[in-house]
Amino acid sequence: MRVIPVIDLKGGVAVHAVRGDRERYRPLRSGIAEGSDPVAVTRAVREGLSLDELYVADLDAIGGGAGNPDVVAALAREARVMADTGTATAPAVQRLLEVGVARVVIGTESLPGAEAFTRLQAELPDAPLVLSLDLRGGRLVSLDPALSGVAAVDGLAHFADAGVREAIVLDLKRVGSGEGPDVTLLAELHARYPDVQLLAGGGVRGAADLRALAAAGASGALVATALHGGAVTADELRAL
Repeated sequence: MRVIPVIDLKGGVAVHAVRGDRERYRPLRSGIAEGSDPVAVTRAVREGLSLDELYVADLDAIGGGAGNPDVVAALAREARVMADTGTATAPAVQRLLEVGVARVVIGTESLPGAEAFTRLQAELPDAPLVLSLDLRGGRLVSLDPALSGVAAVDGLAHFADAGVREAIVLDLKRVGSGEGPDVTLLAELHARYPDVQLLAGGGVRGAADLRALAAAGASGALVATALHGGAVTADELRAL
């Protein structure tokens, strides 16, 4: 089970994400790091919890702004970063890879449709792309009217047919909520798409949730609040 810390970037600092309501996100307050500087937070997580993989969401870029490219590049020098910057074109993917990003996350929230992902794979056949199945309450978030609001299991079908091999299942309503992950959904997706590596995002409360996700077939999980609040310890991570 891969445990992947999360850095949500907004205005150049790490913020605490809650239920996808990005206008209300505030600078991160962590029990394992001083302040909300993204690089300092990343170092604290790496050194304190021995986690060197990192998921970075540049919320400013995802929202259509200039984003924080210098911060993303700095984080890529600190950890093995998978980054979501609202990228949907081959040149944007290449720019991220050139600054050291290990994997580029392509979110359904930013894609005009499943065919756009297919085009990206054709244009960049060797690029390490990760699909993010962006959900709200189990329903797909997409710019494509044909996909928006579709159930997660049916939504992933469009991308599995396009050859997706790794996908984040990210329910924005569960992020920072303390409600727990949707283990049932992960199990259903794993049963239907056994060849797709699934990373769960949203709601992880502690080690018990991580074990449940692993049992459901998840290859890993994105975790933020549980790490910074101390609900998942270094000893528990080693046991996982």
